[in-house]
Amino acid sequence: MDVLHTNCAGLDVHKKTVVATVIVSKERGKPLKATRTFGTMTDDLLALSDWLMSYGVTHVAMESTGEYWKPIYNILEDNFEVWLVNAQHIKAVPGRKTDVKDSEWIAELLRYGLIRASFVPPKGQRELRELTRMRSTFVKERATLVNRLHKVLESANIKLTSVASDVNGVSGKAILHAMIAGGSTPEEMAELAQGRLRKKRELLSRSLQGYVKPHHCFVLSELLLQIDGLDETIARFDEEIREYCRPFEEAVILLDTIPGVARRTAEVIVSEIGVDMSRFPTADHLASWAGVAPGNNESAGKRLSGKTTKGNQALVSALTQAAHAASRVKNTYLHAQFHRLAGRRGKKKAIIAVAHSILIIAYHMIKNKEPYRELGSDYFDKRNVQATTRRMVSRLEHLGYKVNLEVLTSIAA
Repeated sequence: MDVLHTNCAGLDVHKKTVVATVIVSKERGKPLKATRTFGTMTDDLLALSDWLMSYGVTHVAMESTGEYWKPIYNILEDNFEVWLVNAQHIKAVPGRKTDVKDSEWIAELLRYGLIRASFVPPKGQRELRELTRMRSTFVKERATLVNRLHKVLESANIKLTSVASDVNGVSGKAILHAMIAGGSTPEEMAELAQGRLRKKRELLSRSLQGYVKPHHCFVLSELLLQIDGLDETIARFDEEIREYCRPFEEAVILLDTIPGVARRTAEVIVSEIGVDMSRFPTADHLASWAGVAPGNNESAGKRLSGKTTKGNQALVSALTQAAHAASRVKNTYLHAQFHRLAGRRGKKKAIIAVAHSILIIAYHMIKNKEPYRELGSDYFDKRNVQATTRRMVSRLEHLGYKVNLEVLTSIAA
């Protein structure tokens, strides 16, 4: 095999140590190999960088092991071409499993170009990605607390969640605080409802008749405090992310126009895929990398599985939420696509298909810097008018009708 990288190194990364193996090609004879173990403190990693530079190393490869690769990448990325590789792609041959052997194996694979580098965003995008992912964590924690709130209300025979869609809304919070304070009748608490919920005051008063004990009030008050604290934290994250999004603001504004995609979702999409679409040859490559494209598993002419790959979980989660929202926006292409597929493939597969479409749309919008263009809910009918007509006529004939078609002049024109 041809040597692609003459001076390279492989790193076996752990929490406290990094085992580095350098392979340097010579004009004659076997290549020079050197192995050394370093710590993971910043000064140790700086010493690792100096050691690699002393051998003239140009390329460095390491596994993407949890979070432990990040400190090393931060130190080495300015002086070397650092490859972050998938651990599943570089499994060594069985036997003689040691840290030194692992680092040598990684270096050998890199030397002959037998591994591929994973996509690691630039610094600005990585900082934005860390913020959006941490915000998503807090949003999930808030949802967990709201679910616990529901459980406490059910335990107290309070059926507020059966009447109010958002227990943590303005009306819900006012009712809960009155319940915690005590002394209010169900009718009085029902009068605290605002907006459309006021039309349900009679049903609301019935749902508030329960057995609220002092320990219920204590737990409810603590949960509300936690939820309020997370609301404030998420609001601060929104402000900080808005500042970090300034270099990507044009793309965020464009993506915000897609049905079902709110600003938060647009920020997540930009933080995960960036705005430089040249790293993805086509939109299909991006969909496959993200994990919203059908898998490709075929043998002996038989398709074994079409299951999607793992992909980028943070991006898939945001796209799935956007797909759920888009499926409820009427008179849109995405709404029509969901209902077209849900009947024969199921709602879950239809949601993934809509998420795939949203990502494809985002790819072209970012690449071409064009606004979203709505195709309309009748796009699939108009795509092949003759096939749609035959299908409708056939269905009516099966029901026992005789169909005579006449083209309206206004439509024909």
